[in-house]
Amino acid sequence: MFRICVSFLMAVLLAAVCLAAGKQVVSDDELYNQVKMKLAEDDIVKGGALSVDVKNGVVTLGGSLEEDRQKSRAEKLVKKIKGVKQVVDKIAVKRDEGK
Repeated sequence: MFRICVSFLMAVLLAAVCLAAGKQVVSDDELYNQVKMKLAEDDIVKGGALSVDVKNGVVTLGGSLEEDRQKSRAEKLVKKIKGVKQVVDKIAVKRDEGK
């Protein structure tokens, strides 16, 4: 009976180690690069000039865009990136007074 319990505990510990190893933590530098590329490549956002700051998986977006839809699209794109815990949107929308 003792051997069965020990074997069961060892199997549980092994499974826990395997699961923990499967969860990869994405570094802030990696997230920064992914966010910058994703924003710059998007045809709607065209966000290569947006500022990006990443701390512990929290991404802060700054700068300005021309339309509200670009701002909301930028936030949605960043939220979909694996490893992003939260998005703080500080993007301003430039209003063209001449229109």
